[in-house]
Amino acid sequence: MDQRVSLITLGAGDMEALAAFYEAMGWARVESPDGVIAFDLIGQTLGLYPLAALADDIGVAVADLRGGAMTLGHNVSDKADVARLLDRAESVGAKILKPAQDVFWGGHHGYFADPEGHIWEVAWNPFSPLGPEGQFQWNGAA
Repeated sequence: MDQRVSLITLGAGDMEALAAFYEAMGWARVESPDGVIAFDLIGQTLGLYPLAALADDIGVAVADLRGGAMTLGHNVSDKADVARLLDRAESVGAKILKPAQDVFWGGHHGYFADPEGHIWEVAWNPFSPLGPEGQFQWNGAA
């Protein structure tokens, strides 16, 4: 198995409302088949899929998909961008879980939850600078 995540799928109770949140954050939808809303990312795609359909596809109850410990990380190239992005997220319906602040390891981060509770970390990591196309790698993009 290659070390790659190709598609991140978020189960959505209200796909259009959740898509509107990400569009308000500045993302653009790409053409996709009915029943899926997709946003191409740098090297990946974020897909929104009906929660009930996702549970059915996996073969579990919808209740089994709730909870869990996972965050989606979005790194930025400038420390000040963390607060700016958290402010933008809040202005379009996100709940701020942790405001922008310095972190013990030398970076700066904060957390928000999208309108359906998916948790995002926004981080500036001086030890992992982004590449020219915004690509992230743990020790800095080449």
